[in-house]
Amino acid sequence: MPLNTLSPLEFSPEDLELLCSCGVTRSYPKHTVLIHEGDLSDSLYIILSGKVKVYVSDENGKEAILRTQKEGEYFGELALLDERPRSASVMTLEKSRLSVVSKAVFSRCLKEHPDFALKLLCTLTHRVRSLTESVRNLALLDVYGRVARTLLDLATEKDGKLIIEERPTHQEIAQRVGASREMVSRIMGDLATGGYIEVTSKTIVIPRNLPPAW
Repeated sequence: MPLNTLSPLEFSPEDLELLCSCGVTRSYPKHTVLIHEGDLSDSLYIILSGKVKVYVSDENGKEAILRTQKEGEYFGELALLDERPRSASVMTLEKSRLSVVSKAVFSRCLKEHPDFALKLLCTLTHRVRSLTESVRNLALLDVYGRVARTLLDLATEKDGKLIIEERPTHQEIAQRVGASREMVSRIMGDLATGGYIEVTSKTIVIPRNLPPAW
């Protein structure tokens, strides 16, 4: 399990290995809801393989995706810290293996490893900043601006080009930016026609700067 690809704000490979060794490994099929918004729970989840989405929804089933997470990342820590109901739902996007760590083990790690607790605070701060930026984009950018910002956030630089290696569907982008799938499809089509993006079955390449407005 390549856990050494985490950002500095995430737990170190040693931290995750420690947690994983104390957890219970479970496998879940695609489209399994692991956490329901509003549930009470006492577990932290570490993704050993697979991919999940973290989202909120209303009574009509409309969803807004907060983020997606993959191997080496974790979720569910907030409810362990404040003992409040889950603030979002989590669903697997593909077959996944997770290590489920109980609150007792998690609490012991925080007490026995102060540096571990500090990293958790840094990670939570990073996530709050990211959420603040998302709210800012929703409030101040038009639909095109939000789509462009999402594409850039998902991309990584490789060989001088920006590449999204796991291409999101138009519906997934729409759920991220708070727009209709039809609107997102129109914008993506226009960007492809203009040569700003190159879409394959698995990737999106951004070979040139996206226009500031559309």
